[in-house]
Amino acid sequence: MGINKYLAVEQHIKNQIEDGILHVHDRLPSIRQLSTQLNMSKNTVIRAYQELEATGLIYSVPKSGYRVQELELVTLKKNSRPQKVDLLSVTRSVLSRPDGKLKLLTGSAHPNVNNPAIRSLYAEIGRHSRLQTQLPGYYQLPPGDDQLVKQILKITQDIGVPASANEIAITHGAQQAISLALRALTEPGDVVAVESPCYFGNLLLLESLGLKALEIPTSVHSGIDISALQDAIEKWPVKTVLVTPNFANPTGSRMPLNNRKALLEITKQLPIIEDDVFGSLAYDAPLPSLKELDKDGRVIYVSSLSKTLDSRLRIGWLLSGQYQPQIEKFLLCDNMGSSNLMQSAVGQFLTSGRYRSHIAKMKRLYQTNYKQFHTALTESLNQYPQVKGRYHLSRTEGAFLIWLTLPDSFDSYELYLDCLEHKLGILPGTVFGTNDQYKHCVRFSVANLEETKEWREGVEIMARLIAKQLD
Repeated sequence: MGINKYLAVEQHIKNQIEDGILHVHDRLPSIRQLSTQLNMSKNTVIRAYQELEATGLIYSVPKSGYRVQELELVTLKKNSRPQKVDLLSVTRSVLSRPDGKLKLLTGSAHPNVNNPAIRSLYAEIGRHSRLQTQLPGYYQLPPGDDQLVKQILKITQDIGVPASANEIAITHGAQQAISLALRALTEPGDVVAVESPCYFGNLLLLESLGLKALEIPTSVHSGIDISALQDAIEKWPVKTVLVTPNFANPTGSRMPLNNRKALLEITKQLPIIEDDVFGSLAYDAPLPSLKELDKDGRVIYVSSLSKTLDSRLRIGWLLSGQYQPQIEKFLLCDNMGSSNLMQSAVGQFLTSGRYRSHIAKMKRLYQTNYKQFHTALTESLNQYPQVKGRYHLSRTEGAFLIWLTLPDSFDSYELYLDCLEHKLGILPGTVFGTNDQYKHCVRFSVANLEETKEWREGVEIMARLIAKQLD
């Protein structure tokens, strides 16, 4: 009941902002005033204000209470309804451009592979490849290579995710894992609640399976809006919730612990698919996963090595609990066996013990890259009066994604094409929603940032192109 009360206070303030009763920088009612007005305890109001501040919707002023934040800092939508997904054509056109010809690789969310651990990994793959002619052929049936399964269980346990050998299945990347989970939980035409903006790969999965996306507004600070999700679940026949609590793609947002607990409470008995491909890349200590907090066995946990080692490996996994028998059946029907070569080689590499030190090194690299890029782009954008104060650049606590929000009139696809002419890679926001609602946004990846004169020049060119469009 306590959670529902503070969520009600949050929604009251959000409604006043959305309806134009409260404007940017307006002072909110004092804690005592709102407590009396809504007949709520002061502690409930304090909790609501703290959560609203964490999402970036309001900000505190010493000795002056709370005020309304710039609306560009968050995504607010009312009356969201289930939508059919039709993204294939625009996504294909964006992804078909080869990164190899670009001078600034900030478009694709591939991890950095220019390091000794990855070279050692591919040496191991080469060694296993040469051995194949000396071994009899066989199908690698679920759950997967024994050695790899054992190492994946260690990886998940290292970040606090409870894992059992009888619920794990190795998949062809995280996308197949999510597809299997969706197929086990839904039928064509069903409604799936997703974050908005949402990773285009997940939207494409919904499209391919004939599912409807119910897009729930998110904050770049704290992820999915809990009260909006609660409203949606009460209004629509949601079959499952697909969510990325850690460093969501594209915003880089990280869901606070209180929000994770609240999400589990308001979803009641609904199954949840937790996409945690970035979970190992927290700059600081990891927060408990939904899987770890789940007491009912309804969270299907998905992750992969695509963001920590190399996306070309196509090795993912899911911990599916009570849904394991059905998911394993689908997996067997899909593959009739996975690549024993790749699974065996990666399993051997992970056994060498290099993975943990590799992750520590990558986290330091990504944090450095993030700070450098964030500072450089901010300084470059602020040179232009028509841009300064009219954008928001997200901050993150892990991985390597940054989300730029510009005025609603901005066209990120036009910027994408302009950048290509200068051999600069970005990803336009058009691919992260069902209705082109993020055409004014841009996603950057800083995993492969190189500190060179050319890199700095690339950022300056991007800022100039943005300013030109806003002039």
